[in-house]
Amino acid sequence: MQIFVRTFGCSANTADSQAISGCLAAAGFQLTDTEADADLVIYNTCAVKGPTENRVVDALKRIPKDKKVIVAGCLPLVSFERLVREVQFNGVVGPAVGEGIVDIVQRVCSGETVTALEGSLAIKPDLELPNIRVTPVVSVVPVSYGCLGCCAYCCVVHARGHLRSCSVTEVVNRVKRDVALGAREVWLTSQDNACYGKDIGANLAGLLDAICGVEGDFRVRVGMMTPNLLQPFLDALVVAFGCGKVFKFVHLPVQSGDDGVLRRMRRFYTVKEFKEIVAAFRKAIPEISVSTDVICGFPGESAEAFENTLQLIREVQPDVVNVSKFFARPKTAAWDMRSEAVDKAEIKRRSMEAAKLARQVSFERNQRWLGWTGEILVDEKGKIEGTWVGRNFAYKPVAVRSSADLLGKTIHVKVVKTCATHLVGSAE
Repeated sequence: MQIFVRTFGCSANTADSQAISGCLAAAGFQLTDTEADADLVIYNTCAVKGPTENRVVDALKRIPKDKKVIVAGCLPLVSFERLVREVQFNGVVGPAVGEGIVDIVQRVCSGETVTALEGSLAIKPDLELPNIRVTPVVSVVPVSYGCLGCCAYCCVVHARGHLRSCSVTEVVNRVKRDVALGAREVWLTSQDNACYGKDIGANLAGLLDAICGVEGDFRVRVGMMTPNLLQPFLDALVVAFGCGKVFKFVHLPVQSGDDGVLRRMRRFYTVKEFKEIVAAFRKAIPEISVSTDVICGFPGESAEAFENTLQLIREVQPDVVNVSKFFARPKTAAWDMRSEAVDKAEIKRRSMEAAKLARQVSFERNQRWLGWTGEILVDEKGKIEGTWVGRNFAYKPVAVRSSADLLGKTIHVKVVKTCATHLVGSAE
């Protein structure tokens, strides 16, 4: 029995898939990197956006009928009825299934059709589970499951549930294990890192302090944080980011530059508060990379509100802006706002305008790095043969050419060219 695992979506899904693969391998199943060779395929799915759901469903439909199929992840809990209607499968299970995948695979292999969604919203897998990393040098560590948000547009809470944090000791022990096994880069992931620990009397700043005490040569990338939830410990978090082991990279999704739209989105901060948080990080760490997200065309977004978003991008100058078109998702408050929907053509136009501005701002920000010399940690192969991509202290991607295997190595480079999405370096 050969099993193929395919992952869609966020880094939390990547962490779940790595645990799925690790548990199956430990149970004696043979894993394959090629879907064509598999007897059973597991798709760990995403449902955060309508186009993503459509892409996943289309991929499921293309799986040959002679293979057994298990659909895992968020999609079964968000659009189960669609799966039943359109997809042939042998089992469904929610996200973060952990070692439970072994029993489900065994039952499917014995001919049973399995629906294992009950209790999915309360699962918190052990961080000590076997784990097969997609990239040997990158450890993806889920610090919590679920969130505290009630964002009007988000369906993920219906798949991931309420906040369940891992203890500081659990996370630190996992980091120690993975660093000892060769990890050079640690991603702290969850649905929202800002709410980490609020259910157990901890917070992200304290967690970072503890991780920085782990011995070894590694760097930490902190994942997405909702602005209002980090405000109570902002000062401590900024200090924690000063640790040499933490990449100077902060992901703060603003979603809109208009306070009225933010209220309708159920985002509990103002544009002014968002700017103050960014300013606090930049005051302490001037070269920090700032990433944010914006949604274009949320129901009721006026032309003026959209212009406010563009103005925020111009003013804040984020290094990265992830631009999304609004799509109403089932089981969300925004699903019932469809009478105020922005015209689809207008949403497309707005997203194109925002993306154009974002590229321009990113390029201008990257130009500041031209001529920079310093170390990068190479964490992936480039898309072009003979190229590698590393990250500098501000998590800026730097592409370099080399015939040698650089994965996991720290090299000294000089930035000789800048693009909107990355820097180009010459190894020194």
